[in-house]
Amino acid sequence: MSSHRQSSIGVGIVGLSARRGWASLAHLPALQRLEGFELRALSASSVESARRAAEKYGVEQSFGTADELAAAEEVDLVVVTVKVPNHREIIQSALAAGKMVLSEWPLGNGPAEAEELAATAAERGLRTFTGLQARSAPTVRYLRDLVADGYVGEVISTSLVASGGSWGTEFPAGGAYLLDRANGATMLTIPFGHTTDGLTMVLGDVEQVTAVTATRHREVKDPQSGRVYRPDVADQVVFGGVLSSGAVASVHYRGGLSRGTNFHWEINGTDGDLVITGDTGHLQMGEFSIDGAHGSDAELSRLTVPERYFDPALHDVRGTPAYNVGAAYTQIQRDLAHGTSDVPDFAHAARHQRLLDRIERAAKHA
Repeated sequence: MSSHRQSSIGVGIVGLSARRGWASLAHLPALQRLEGFELRALSASSVESARRAAEKYGVEQSFGTADELAAAEEVDLVVVTVKVPNHREIIQSALAAGKMVLSEWPLGNGPAEAEELAATAAERGLRTFTGLQARSAPTVRYLRDLVADGYVGEVISTSLVASGGSWGTEFPAGGAYLLDRANGATMLTIPFGHTTDGLTMVLGDVEQVTAVTATRHREVKDPQSGRVYRPDVADQVVFGGVLSSGAVASVHYRGGLSRGTNFHWEINGTDGDLVITGDTGHLQMGEFSIDGAHGSDAELSRLTVPERYFDPALHDVRGTPAYNVGAAYTQIQRDLAHGTSDVPDFAHAARHQRLLDRIERAAKHA
């Protein structure tokens, strides 16, 4: 075995398909550009589909099951990119095999599964990572530092309005599962969940919660088949609360897209204001701009994210979903080398899923 192979982290991806999907769109391009990682194995829904994917992407080993992938000696890090209802079984298998795990968000189908997976990882003393990629975005990291360095003074309040995309009058190809609350992949858990995690990274944890949820798109059409579905998931989520700093927060997510504003986030303080705008409500993978004013400034001006927040190895995937995923991989490498925990682990994921559960419960009692 070469010294490069010995020093690299051997990655096995569960759910890397020869067809278009999140793993091929985001994880694969990121791993192809980063030193220190080697994609050594993949598994798919069958032996044949795994073989086709391995041939397409030049991956050495392919497996028809996640259990076989987790058992492979060459795999150090199991990456789980399949739909949420399958997370628990696959992750438990990987942890039983003694492997590190990176799971896409949401970690579990509900807080109970997330807590179970976090407890199992802790009992086995295994490193875990969760794909809350908004925390790796250069814009979000810069924003966190601006606030921490006192750009706005003491934060008084924050307000955010955004569009959820897939939960409008139509849904994307293959997206019918998003309309069934039992699958755990809802507007609350995905765009709202990713974005509120980024918000708490910048401004601190949520302490008090009030909420309203509603399903306003009662009939949703599949644009390909024309079939009409009746969703049981909220396409309106309104959250109000108080953060650990005492700042007041409000967040409103709307299903679908708006002809007006699809992402607008303000942070207002005693000495300044910050405004973050973008064309998508998915803070974890969109392109966003920051405008700010403080002190004697009379109006907002554009704040450019300094180059030190970007990874040169990922330069040619800036502006794509692969960038923030790749930045998270780089942080994983540093966490393993230095014993840090910049990338959210399963314990963090379980806490965040409990917050989403609190919001959902508060809405039911509103």
